[in-house]
Amino acid sequence: MQPQIILMKEGTDSSQGKPQLISNINACAAVVDAIRTTLGPRGMDKLIVDTKGQATISNDGATIMKQLDIVHPAAKILVDIAKSQDAEVGDGTTTVVLLAGQFLEQCKTLIEEGVHPHAIIRAFRRATNLAIEKINEIAVKINKKDPVELRSILAKCAGTSLNSKLIHQQKDFFAQMVVDAVMSLDSLLPLDMIGIKKVPGGALEESRLVDGVAFKKTFSYAGFEMQPKHYENPKIALLNIELELKAERDNAEIRVNNVEEYQKIVDTEWNILYQKLDLIHKSGAKVVLSKLPIGDVATQYFADRDMFCAGRVVDEDMKRTIKACGGAIMSTAHDLDDSVLGTCQLFEEKQIGAERFNFFNGCPQAKTCTIVLRGGAEQFLEETERSLHDAIMIVRRALKHDAVVAGGGAVELEVSKHLREYSRSIASKEQLFLAAYAKALEVIPRQLCDNAGFDSTTILNKLRARHAEGGKWYGVDVMNEDIADNFIACVWEPALVKINALTAASEAACLILSVDETIKSPRSSTDGPPMPGRGRGRPM
Repeated sequence: MQPQIILMKEGTDSSQGKPQLISNINACAAVVDAIRTTLGPRGMDKLIVDTKGQATISNDGATIMKQLDIVHPAAKILVDIAKSQDAEVGDGTTTVVLLAGQFLEQCKTLIEEGVHPHAIIRAFRRATNLAIEKINEIAVKINKKDPVELRSILAKCAGTSLNSKLIHQQKDFFAQMVVDAVMSLDSLLPLDMIGIKKVPGGALEESRLVDGVAFKKTFSYAGFEMQPKHYENPKIALLNIELELKAERDNAEIRVNNVEEYQKIVDTEWNILYQKLDLIHKSGAKVVLSKLPIGDVATQYFADRDMFCAGRVVDEDMKRTIKACGGAIMSTAHDLDDSVLGTCQLFEEKQIGAERFNFFNGCPQAKTCTIVLRGGAEQFLEETERSLHDAIMIVRRALKHDAVVAGGGAVELEVSKHLREYSRSIASKEQLFLAAYAKALEVIPRQLCDNAGFDSTTILNKLRARHAEGGKWYGVDVMNEDIADNFIACVWEPALVKINALTAASEAACLILSVDETIKSPRSSTDGPPMPGRGRGRPM
């Protein structure tokens, strides 16, 4: 009688071998099917309702993947690559998930026939390097010397990104706005210097780009309406001071013997406040912004002296105001001089929809801008913001890495053709694996056709024939149900998007292929509801 050996805790779930690998691939395929239909200009949108009942309508692969609460450990890898693509490049999140899923789909038959996963992984790594070399070889460099040409190329890249979004009807309008926004930044192109403010109501065309800073009017006290709302070349004081009588937070105890002494304490409090206000007034500042509250006394005081004030300004808006108008945030009212005061050509408060906004225009150091979005529904505005974020990222990438390729499945087919031809020169088993990789790349043009309701087989056959003849930029023409030279049709994308997508997808596929066993620990019994009591083990 052999004694039974127990290695793991009771209830541990462990599965291994080929069935485990196939099961992981199937889980990934299920995730891919969820976002397959969002690819391209004719892609559908997804409506996701979270546990709180909040609805999100989105076409952005990364947003959908984040919202889907995926628990399968292998499928989570796909969520990670979508997030990394979103953070690194901004666009192509659906592409990356689709490619990874398709690579695994191609491997599935090979694995079932008994091929060792590492043989496939080795071939895939080689294929990825070949694909990246090919993309770099055919990519077209941007001429950065000519500003007009550069602008038009960037606008086309932004347009391609917006093609597949909800706002594709107004893509020309928004593409120009995005390029203007990115061009107004400094050489590092910091993303947080482009503020996006959403105001429900109005039409999409009423959205505007403010060359400077705009933020929503803050909470205000009586006397605010008496302040002027329009200044030319004002000095701007940026403070981190509370301009109101403080309620004592500390349990300070002051023993007072008679009324005069109490009066002195009260007077001193008022004097401290008035002293601060006086110093601010003397500094010559006309616009006072503070992170902390500005009370009713201060508001009235500023109104009497024709000054404008706003308290409780959000930190992010404060930072952007400094970048645009100069100056520094002061935590004391004593050292206010011209070196720490900002300035701009025009300050005004305007009504946009139901909200009032403070605008700082014509800023001397303007390396920041604000996009004010208008539109019907709340969800629609949020999706517009996500779409613009993708377009802004794409334009930044195109500016930094100055190579573009044609979109619409053209690059994928060209790389696929190159890998097929290369694979025929290999005498080993690797030939099959490279061909499988090449076939997987065709998922992008095929899905573009399927999503638009075309016959994908016919169009792919036409495309393969055209690429064999040397038409390397031919891709799917979604508008006319045909194929077209997408470079002439201005469907352009930064080469980096494709390179990043291929690398991430192939890494993810190799990672999932290299796993052959999953061990799930049982959930510990302490995960139940907490014990009743007052904490620290004391009874109720």
